[in-house]
Amino acid sequence: MKKSIIKLLSTAVIAGSCLSCSPVFAAMNHGVWINDLKTLFSRNQAIILAVNIRTFNAVDKNGNDIVEPEKDEVTGNFVNAVKRLDEIKAQGINTIHLLPITPVGKVKAMGTAGSLYAISDFTKLNPQLDDPSNKLSVEQEARNFILECHKRDIRVIVDLPSCGSYDLFLANPNLFLKGDDGQSIVPSDWTDVRLFKVTNPDGSLNDELYLQYKNYVDMVQRLGVDGIRADVATSKPAEFWQKLISYAKSKDPQFMFLAEASESWNDPVAKNAPFTPYNKLLEAGFDGWYGSFFNFKDWKNQSDLEKQLKLISDVKKQFAQKNAPKAVIGSFATHDQVSPIITGGMPFADMIIWLQATLPVNSYFVDGFQTGDSYQYQYENQKADKSYTDDEYYYVHKGKFDIFNFSRKPGSMNSKLLEDFSTANKFKSMASEILDKGTITFLKTNNKDVFAYMITYRYSSIMVILNKDLVYNNNALLTAKSIGNDDVIVPLEFTSTPSIVKGKISVNLQPGEVAVFMISRSDPKQKQQQSNMIPKYR
Repeated sequence: MKKSIIKLLSTAVIAGSCLSCSPVFAAMNHGVWINDLKTLFSRNQAIILAVNIRTFNAVDKNGNDIVEPEKDEVTGNFVNAVKRLDEIKAQGINTIHLLPITPVGKVKAMGTAGSLYAISDFTKLNPQLDDPSNKLSVEQEARNFILECHKRDIRVIVDLPSCGSYDLFLANPNLFLKGDDGQSIVPSDWTDVRLFKVTNPDGSLNDELYLQYKNYVDMVQRLGVDGIRADVATSKPAEFWQKLISYAKSKDPQFMFLAEASESWNDPVAKNAPFTPYNKLLEAGFDGWYGSFFNFKDWKNQSDLEKQLKLISDVKKQFAQKNAPKAVIGSFATHDQVSPIITGGMPFADMIIWLQATLPVNSYFVDGFQTGDSYQYQYENQKADKSYTDDEYYYVHKGKFDIFNFSRKPGSMNSKLLEDFSTANKFKSMASEILDKGTITFLKTNNKDVFAYMITYRYSSIMVILNKDLVYNNNALLTAKSIGNDDVIVPLEFTSTPSIVKGKISVNLQPGEVAVFMISRSDPKQKQQQSNMIPKYR
């Protein structure tokens, strides 16, 4: 049986760890919001929840997973979204990533509400997110929602789509790239959008497109948002991003830019599309990138994790020398990935939670993950009774967060996962100094399926041991020479009790089990002072 982690955290503090019992930052100063997102992110202290306002607090009365306004059901909007803010604040979330909030295309659309990423206007907000029961504009409602986030010390990132809807192409073809056949270009298999023309034939930037992106920055900064996540940032040249980022940060130096880019991505989204690697995007001014943690489920041994963290460390050191700190998100499961519940059930989801709470990354989750949503919808790809686009089917990506329809509020009934989610997030905030300033070392193990590492800062350490195998129990013998006989070891998350004797750790872990320990040791100078106070007799 697991012990009370909150009580154990208190024990760890008393034992002499350097945990801080208060949140990392308090950005509200005398009722005035002060954006601190860039700093928070650079220190790996952002705990981010990706949210689709269209579904965030939707009301599906008949339980068929689809929200039908004509049947007196309510889609998610900026007004009813406020009602969930206290809930996610209590879960330890300090940053919201809003999936696109711009109007969506309805021609050649995907899904009955249209894909969030099929932008049709850079200067307006999606009217689908308006509450029609009041006289406020959707812009006023959005501004109020962001203000309510800030009142709760929650930062807000908004998504910037990478391609335009077919509707926008018809309205302004000058914004779009054409292929050798003179037709607009469909990137990848995204049939509802077309590729933007970022540069002219002479290599100069397409000023008309840049102006659209600049207008978008102006709009979201007027709303009070704290940063932007750039969808498929690799599809535009570094010069474009450098100009846009410099413009945004000239108005707010703390305004953060997160690139959807990974060191494991090397291909453009279409034959004629640009491709800018993640490191060039960071040089252009992006504050963070995705990393490759979405490949974690396929990693065979802990050396794969070591390599990923070594790459991240090298990048951070490189940019630290330029006084331009960079950081990553724990991209284990974004809205583009299948639900962790489908991948590996509760153990895999729990593993992701604690990895993000203890690795040098910014935590990142999709709404619904915290209660075990598998994102499997009853209406999946069936013909719709009613559509708000020209697509007559409820198009979805199987096992993935729905961004195409007026679907139910994300979530399930896994209270145990929610408890672990909340506890781990709070632990991450409490242990912020160790995680920000500590040094990570991997422990030697005689079992390739058992991963183990320690993060140490001054006289405190966090030790994590996990069984990567989601099917079988695994025994392992680990070596941790830094653990002394006088160290205070407090278990924070465990099912099986390990044996720790003279720097040797013996574990027998259940499938997917993760164990987390707080270790505190005495200050050598303090021990020497205490020793000198003991009377000595001849």
